[in-house]
Amino acid sequence: MIRGCGVISPLGTDEQSAAQAYLSGRPSFSIWQHQGQATPVAALSAAGEAALQKLQAENPSYRQLDRSVLMAIYAARQAAEQAGWFNAPSVLQPDLAVNIGSSRGATGLFEQHFEAFQQQRLSASSSPTTTLGNLSSWVGHAVNAGGAQISHSITCSTALMAVANGVAWLRAGMANRFLAGGTEAPLTDFTIAQMKAIGIYSSMHDQPFPCQPYGTSGENTFALGEGAAVLALEKAAASQLIQGDVVIEAVGFGFEPIKSKTGISAEGLNFQQSMQHALAQLPRHQQTIDAIITHSPGTRAGDMAELSAIKATFRSKLPAITTNKHLLGHTLGASGALNLQYALYLLDQQQITPPNYPLLLPTSSLTGMQRLMINAAGFGGNAASIILRLV
Repeated sequence: MIRGCGVISPLGTDEQSAAQAYLSGRPSFSIWQHQGQATPVAALSAAGEAALQKLQAENPSYRQLDRSVLMAIYAARQAAEQAGWFNAPSVLQPDLAVNIGSSRGATGLFEQHFEAFQQQRLSASSSPTTTLGNLSSWVGHAVNAGGAQISHSITCSTALMAVANGVAWLRAGMANRFLAGGTEAPLTDFTIAQMKAIGIYSSMHDQPFPCQPYGTSGENTFALGEGAAVLALEKAAASQLIQGDVVIEAVGFGFEPIKSKTGISAEGLNFQQSMQHALAQLPRHQQTIDAIITHSPGTRAGDMAELSAIKATFRSKLPAITTNKHLLGHTLGASGALNLQYALYLLDQQQITPPNYPLLLPTSSLTGMQRLMINAAGFGGNAASIILRLV
């Protein structure tokens, strides 16, 4: 079950402020000048920046860490505190494991250190602070976790794969408690340029919603955002659950041969596999999903592939479809974790509010949700689906 959730994103610095942002429906984009072009990005708010600065001031070693690592520490501490797992600094918790993922890792520090390398003044900290492993090792240090500390990248499926790994470890008895999630700080010159080179970046910088998943504009509206979210997971028997608890019922995976630069087919075969894999783990008479939080990056090909996969999987019994990328952009490896946090918000509020731009999908609101599916997919043809149930 989910004991806690920590979050920092353009929408807020905790679940409460993120909930207010979802209620308002206001997008969190600003316009940056990148290579002479007006470019929409979703960066942390002033409150988010202040929170990271406060965190850095707590420990001199934090000053050398990449932004992605700092956000992961911040979110993980929140989750651990909610779960009641945050103890005295001197007490290690050997039954607490950590798995934090990121698509790009310390991309900000990489760019800084490469610039220093070109000027022949490379710092001794360049290697230890840019290795992907420092994500979970620093998080483990920050929450006194003495169990496994795993960092990984499975492109934009990364966070859901981390949660799935945590579920597997708990079910196998290899850990009693698990902190799992994703973090991403991709708002750097090179990362933005890479996304533009693919030809998917939004040119709608003059619109209230630069990112429009399932929109009617006919344009690619991908826009980058940053953030982190971490879940505190614990194995619980059915007799231990109480009304209002949220459990992870199923995790599914999908893969398909790479036939395009993104690795996703028009039919969304990876999505079909991951959703069907997850649904098959539910009792046959309970394979009903109230709503799907889609990956929907705001690209024509990506959005339509996922929608095609949903139609092929659910046929005449289509669930409601919702997303949060119109508010905070695509956070790459962190997106699945931020979608899970959005799912917890929806299960608490019991209402979906459609975005305020023209949609290809029906825009009716939905109430009375018990079971949600969260999707993610990434370069290389991989996909993951997780099903949450409200007790």
